[in-house]
Amino acid sequence: MNMIDWLATADGSSDWSRAHVVVAGIGVAGFAAADGLLEFGARVTALDSGTSDQLRERVTLLETLGATVRIGPGSTDTLPADADLVITTGLPPHQSMMIEAAARGVPVWSEPELAWRLMHPRKPVPWLGITGTNGKTTTTEMLASMLTAAGLRTAAVGNIGRPLMEIVLDPQPYDVLAVELSAQQLHRMHTVSLHSAAVLNLHPDHLEWHGTLEQYAADKARIYERVQQACVYNVAEESTRRMVEDAEVIEGARAIGFTLGVPKVAMVGLVEDILVDRAFIEQRQTSAVELATIADVAPDESGAGSAAHNVSNALAAAALARSFGVRPTAVRDGLRAMRVGGHRIQTVGIVDDVRYVDDSKATNPHAAQASLAAFDSVVWVAGGQAKGVSFDDLVIANRERLRGAVLLGVDRDLIGQALARHAPEVPVISVADTETSAMARVVGAAASLARPGDVVLLAPACASRDMYIDYAERGDAFAAAVGNLQSSGPAGGE
Repeated sequence: MNMIDWLATADGSSDWSRAHVVVAGIGVAGFAAADGLLEFGARVTALDSGTSDQLRERVTLLETLGATVRIGPGSTDTLPADADLVITTGLPPHQSMMIEAAARGVPVWSEPELAWRLMHPRKPVPWLGITGTNGKTTTTEMLASMLTAAGLRTAAVGNIGRPLMEIVLDPQPYDVLAVELSAQQLHRMHTVSLHSAAVLNLHPDHLEWHGTLEQYAADKARIYERVQQACVYNVAEESTRRMVEDAEVIEGARAIGFTLGVPKVAMVGLVEDILVDRAFIEQRQTSAVELATIADVAPDESGAGSAAHNVSNALAAAALARSFGVRPTAVRDGLRAMRVGGHRIQTVGIVDDVRYVDDSKATNPHAAQASLAAFDSVVWVAGGQAKGVSFDDLVIANRERLRGAVLLGVDRDLIGQALARHAPEVPVISVADTETSAMARVVGAAASLARPGDVVLLAPACASRDMYIDYAERGDAFAAAVGNLQSSGPAGGE
């Protein structure tokens, strides 16, 4: 059997010693993939264009385990001549090594695809998958909390931070996994068959990676392929229902909607302030069962947990949990135990009657819209990596609430231009410094624009990696700058 045919059916019982696998990118997921492949006996070459101290520590570990490792600029440009398989998530299809792999017919898998293969047939665990432009992490954490409340052994994994390969290597048994999946991961998933899956929403994001909105949507829709039990879609977004209609699912899988309105049959939704299920009960033609109340959707310290978008997330999580047989009381108890994580509309300080709010996780315009809409008078802190999206609609929707704007990051001028076109009356301060220490100047500039009763809102609408490791580091820098802010401190910017 040639290698291509062998890889088509390779799983955890296969002889991986015959395979040379290239792992491109040694972040958290890439390191776990390389580690797992070495444990299964594969010959591994790990590549990464970075040079950080943390990366060098991973290099030392992988070399000790037997991998060949190459890091630094240009390391991921060329595919090794005898590569049989590539594992990557971050490299876009138009990157040189990905083009070379396609030309040579070398398969490319994401880390979730690898984990799915290697956990079968010896350690099969059902996956409940979640994707969407916004709300994935919160919904995944809600789902994991519901599953835990039901007494199930579970974990929140995938794009949420903990790689799926850790589950493959973990001796602990699991009953079910709550799996957050990005469009990039889905783009390179080929055999994964989820128990149930949800697409929360679809809005322009990561277009620099996917090329077009149509391709981005097609990659999101891949989560429904081969679903066994329930395809959960957003009733308010027709595009998610069409994804379900077009998907090749396992026979018997059902389409289940979630809505902030009164649910029809085969939906979960709201009746006044009660979250109800009209999908997973025998009497769904005539009645619904109570799952929880809006008050059970636990707020974060800013009180934003029960906002409409978070109730929508809770309904999506509930639909997935119910598809796995979780009882209604466990949905309620899971929501009550859940706490929305940091960097999501989180108040980090109040200075001179101005409230400072960190929503660093708002890495695209749709996410920023959800947080901007929560406040009446805002000094908006925005900017970073735009990822190929437009900011015009965001500015138009919020120009009446903007006291001012402070912009930072590599693509700050794109937001500045949108503000100039649609809100020329809004004062704008641009901070050109791209060092991480620039956040102190940003916060000082925002303080100079704010008035008592205003909110200074970090809702960047952009990715963070032009200046920071991730959105969490950006949010931490904002919180630290607010903590150091003096009532009479000077403004920054230019």
